[in-house]
Amino acid sequence: MLLIVRHGRTVANASGLLQGRVDNALDDLGLRQAQLIAQALGKVDLVVSSPLIRARETAEPLGLPLRIDERWTELDYGEWDERPLVDVSSAEWAEWRSDLSFAPPGGESLSALDLRVAAACEDLLTEARDKDVAVFTHVSPIKSAVAWALGVGGQISWRMNVAQAQITRIAIREDKPILVSFNETSHLSHAQ
Repeated sequence: MLLIVRHGRTVANASGLLQGRVDNALDDLGLRQAQLIAQALGKVDLVVSSPLIRARETAEPLGLPLRIDERWTELDYGEWDERPLVDVSSAEWAEWRSDLSFAPPGGESLSALDLRVAAACEDLLTEARDKDVAVFTHVSPIKSAVAWALGVGGQISWRMNVAQAQITRIAIREDKPILVSFNETSHLSHAQ
């Protein structure tokens, strides 16, 4: 089973800032969320993480070595990094939503993200068939992993909401991904 986890909260998340490749640590709530995620996941066999500190800190309570995989890092927002979401113009959002090859200035397109995340998922197929593999990552790679599991195009990304510190489960049956659950957050009921 692939257990795809979004990292806990950071100050940038709490402030409504775009947070791509900026390497922010978890805030106090994010650290509590990491503990609750570890409890919800229970025993896992392998932990894969984005190299960004917020993902690694979220994985740490599991107490297992981390396999760092750059392909699970967040979308590169380029010049939009650390920009308030409300400062992205409606014209820019419209262009981004209509064209998967669109990239923020100096950033990465959703189509490029989908390719790297699909490759990362494919590389975990064999291990995830017989083991529980926890992947600690970010909003955009989770959306790409779900699109990969469902065998649909990247445009689905705009129709998903990925909550902070959520868990998504993808089973592997006959070497094919099966979406078991999406956006689990019930484990967070005691985080506040």
